[in-house]
Amino acid sequence: MRRALENPMATRQQLLAAGATVFAARGFRQATVREICRQAGSNVAAVNYHFGGKDGLYAEVLTEGQRRLHALAVPPPGATAEQRLAGFVGTFMERVLTESPESAHAQLMFREMIEPTAALNRVVAEFIRPSADELESILRDLLGPGFTRRQRQHIGLSIVSQILNYKHCRAVIERLFPELPLGPKNTRALAEHVTAFSLAAIRGLRAGKKIPGQS
Repeated sequence: MRRALENPMATRQQLLAAGATVFAARGFRQATVREICRQAGSNVAAVNYHFGGKDGLYAEVLTEGQRRLHALAVPPPGATAEQRLAGFVGTFMERVLTESPESAHAQLMFREMIEPTAALNRVVAEFIRPSADELESILRDLLGPGFTRRQRQHIGLSIVSQILNYKHCRAVIERLFPELPLGPKNTRALAEHVTAFSLAAIRGLRAGKKIPGQS
């Protein structure tokens, strides 16, 4: 406790950094406060002092990660809907495939989606829903009138699913198509493909004004 009080901000940041690494590697349930504190160079009491316990630390790590990731996704002023979509896809692809200081936070979010905790409600409300709303706004501009909100939601989920496929199915893709480059250096090319494919689909939907199976 004494060390936490000596330099509380530094200790807090060390705990957040160590928490991101350990929670991403082990998940919330398997991670231990002792291991996190060992990596942070702090004593166990520091977690209670700064976050009120393991649950509080995890929630703050998750939201801090989302703050960092979403800070990278601000479109330039005056961007067209096509440019905004390209920026959305490119930033998302970077989060998914690129090794960076944000990688642990991205991996932690993938774990949270598979094994949700109570912290997910806060993350969805503060970060994921605004991002989903931004994508729907882009699609509203791209599609024009004549499409329902439900249709835009399905189209948005289809775009996001293309990106996540390269993450979650990477091991299979690499075995099926070993010649297909999926490394961090190829994220721009993959993002350009997803963007072009999605824009082509949107143009086709605008021409037909219908999505099979959707009213």
